[in-house]
Amino acid sequence: MGFKMGIVGLPNVGKSTLFNALTKTAAAQAANFPFCTIEPNVGDVAVPDARLDQLADIAGSKQIIPTRMTFVDIAGLVRGASKGEGLGNQFLANIREVDAIAHVLRCFDDGDVTHVEGRVDPVADAQTIEMELMLADMESIEKRLTNITRKLRGGDKEAAQQDRLLRAAMAALEDGRPARSVAVDEDDQKQWKMLQLLTTKPILYVCNVDEGAAATGNDYSKAVQDMAAQQGAATVLISAQIEEEISQLDNEEAQMFLGEMGLEEAGLDRLIRAGYDLLQLETYFTVGPKEARAWTIRKGTAAPQAAGVIHGDFKRGFIRAETIAFDDYVSLGGEGGAKEAGKMRAEGKSYIVQDGDVLHFLFNT
Repeated sequence: MGFKMGIVGLPNVGKSTLFNALTKTAAAQAANFPFCTIEPNVGDVAVPDARLDQLADIAGSKQIIPTRMTFVDIAGLVRGASKGEGLGNQFLANIREVDAIAHVLRCFDDGDVTHVEGRVDPVADAQTIEMELMLADMESIEKRLTNITRKLRGGDKEAAQQDRLLRAAMAALEDGRPARSVAVDEDDQKQWKMLQLLTTKPILYVCNVDEGAAATGNDYSKAVQDMAAQQGAATVLISAQIEEEISQLDNEEAQMFLGEMGLEEAGLDRLIRAGYDLLQLETYFTVGPKEARAWTIRKGTAAPQAAGVIHGDFKRGFIRAETIAFDDYVSLGGEGGAKEAGKMRAEGKSYIVQDGDVLHFLFNT
């Protein structure tokens, strides 16, 4: 599995420009006026991983298949969106469908690019969006509490659990805190996720800076980093304009361009890695002459569940996983060398898959 990240922010902060760069298309119309994105643009992109190329080279794989992730460019929200301002709360539904939020914040001065509130203040922008999502959640919770009243009277246990969780979320929101700040027990996690509250989504702040600040940041991005640190959130520094230029170059030209800008890697790589960390994701590989392929799982996933990402039959009929650590596979020249050195292990149902594992599953049909 990959994951779905929604790109949100106020109008004219660089969301669509970033989306274009990430997906290497011009599918999203990037224009200097609010609401140029009306329907959410969706882009499915390959996740770059140099390890996959190494494995394919060693195994002589004919095909390389990276794992993929989806970006959703969601229209610019404005103050009052939860009450129908701007294009209204129809776009809040798009946010419910994503796994995480990349909150793009304008961290550059440019008199030619209109700001919807007439000033550049990324921290205030972040607070505006967060407040709209919190207000939308409060309205949703009020409706749900009303709707489950009859079930509560009938002694419905699931309704009682929902009521308890909804009230915990409402208490946090009324205290000015997002629902993600609520400590949720393991037994409640499934029901909590089913509530689909907007402010439970993990957030990654994307500081969109000008070209000159792409490597080191600026005062605006530093203010965002301070805010994020207080929340325990992560930030990524990106110049959307540079990323869009890079996306039009071939790999060799892109690397030269990045070097000239003092950047070690493209923003896409940084954003994906930060997204993986945010959602506690990792990658394992399957490698052979036919193909080398990457698979995404959540950290802490046991071998049968990891096998199920490939096919449900692999999970249901799981016998064992033949496992080679990535470093061993590379240093020993592939599967044969790893076997000879005793570095291929047979792991059972309780094995927790590690990032970079090269796996071969045996299963009953």
